[in-house]
Amino acid sequence: MDAMLLPQGRSPLAMASRRIPKAAGSSPIRAVLAGPAENVITEKLILKPAPETKTEPVQKTSGVHNDNWFELMAINHLSQKLQAATGVKSMKSGYESLVEAAAMVSKIYNPNRQQELVIQCLDSAIPRIILNTIKTLLPQTQFTREYFAAFTTVFFTWLIGPSEVRESEFNGRREKNVVHVKKCRFLEQSNCVGMCINLCKMPSQAFIKDTLGMPVNMVPNFEDMSCEMIFGQDPPASNDDPALRQPCYKSCRAIQKHTAKCSS
Repeated sequence: MDAMLLPQGRSPLAMASRRIPKAAGSSPIRAVLAGPAENVITEKLILKPAPETKTEPVQKTSGVHNDNWFELMAINHLSQKLQAATGVKSMKSGYESLVEAAAMVSKIYNPNRQQELVIQCLDSAIPRIILNTIKTLLPQTQFTREYFAAFTTVFFTWLIGPSEVRESEFNGRREKNVVHVKKCRFLEQSNCVGMCINLCKMPSQAFIKDTLGMPVNMVPNFEDMSCEMIFGQDPPASNDDPALRQPCYKSCRAIQKHTAKCSS
């Protein structure tokens, strides 16, 4: 066998690398693979994990609302009335106190009782004489339906978020009797279908019709968290309402913490 002497400090690998011509425009080698390829892949997966596939239709935003003094007063008033009617207590302030109180109610009471308590809360929050006066002076007409829609967009941004008036067909004519909520503030903050249904949609529909004489159908869109309030239109029966068959979000806190069927 022939022996080959190598200069000190050099290896066959190093000499072989010298004989490999460098492609035009390529950069010199800056690192050497020091372990199995599968180890490198594992390290890359740890350092740069692939983005998770979201099952949620909407990612929750920061939900920042710049409430003025009037809106804060209205929020705190409604939150206090809800706490008084339900017996729960929130130590937070502003809209967070309203959502926290509502969340506690949803954990303690069944859906029917939740709706009853919210109706009691709304009934105590607004003086009865005002409700009776509105019901008497504003019977259901096109003017009243459009007035309710416009009033809601102006004075209830603090509760439902930014909204706008839209048209719909009512008895063969076009009316501006629809409130389109771009992204419901309550649904966005609670992130719970059950709270939307039992603490907003169902009791609000019943309260507005019974105390103000105005039918209203609230149609939440759980894909983009928008909602439409159609004044003058009766809501469908519970068995036919698609909103009541909607499963809750997988990121719902009630499901994560209590495995509750909050949207049932």
